[in-house]
Amino acid sequence: MIIDAHQHFWQFDPVRDAWIDDSMQVIRNDFFPEHLAPILAENGVHGCVAVQADQSEAETAFLLSLADKHDFIKGVVGWIDLRADDITAQLAKYTAFPKLKGFRHIVQGEPDDRFLLGADFCRGIQALAVYDFTYDILVYPKQLAATADFVLKFPTQKLVIDHVAKPDFKIADMDTWAAHMRRIAQSPNVYCKLSGLVTEADWQHWEPAHFTPFLDVVLEAFGPDRLMFGSDWPVCLLAAEYHEVKSIVTNYISKLSTAEQNKIMGGNAISFYHL
Repeated sequence: MIIDAHQHFWQFDPVRDAWIDDSMQVIRNDFFPEHLAPILAENGVHGCVAVQADQSEAETAFLLSLADKHDFIKGVVGWIDLRADDITAQLAKYTAFPKLKGFRHIVQGEPDDRFLLGADFCRGIQALAVYDFTYDILVYPKQLAATADFVLKFPTQKLVIDHVAKPDFKIADMDTWAAHMRRIAQSPNVYCKLSGLVTEADWQHWEPAHFTPFLDVVLEAFGPDRLMFGSDWPVCLLAAEYHEVKSIVTNYISKLSTAEQNKIMGGNAISFYHL
């Protein structure tokens, strides 16, 4: 079974979704399951994990309502205020939703590069394990030093790095990023999504070869048991069509065994998120 471990839905709101600026006209639209379903079918993808794009509990409810109506949405990664005083009680109410698998905070947008290490935030992360919720780590390379310290604090919490931590593929300097990623990968509870690649490259002139050195690093560091394919649809449409994004990963991992390819293209997402 092929699972897209990372995509989004939204009803575009120019105020709420201000991050989608004028340079992103192609995604200044509504994107719903009925738009994605035929694309998944064309690409032989059997299901997906819908990930929050807005930091609100309304976003979590929105995604859960879509997942309730569409079987191909196998799981939801929502948002919750992990710094809330009553975080344990808030998490408890979400156990009523079997498709809710975990949570994400848009840490990349936080001005403090060490946001992940805040006491209140870490208290929230600690509470996730009580209910077996996962946590998606969305950071920029400048936040990886803190991320490496963060993962050491939670050796049994299921964690996954989104978008290989968004290195700048337009710049060949990858040594610092690679060192941090190797250190993070030493924690066996941390996974990594092969997603969000094309949007960190030159949108008009990227080539698959631009990603190979970076993919080499994460394959060596995490191994085929802890990597997951994700499209980052519809954000990926800024630079590529769905089939192109999928092909970057499938062509790269074609050198692996069939069993290893199957893990990256779905098996790891199924086990990580309990799909």
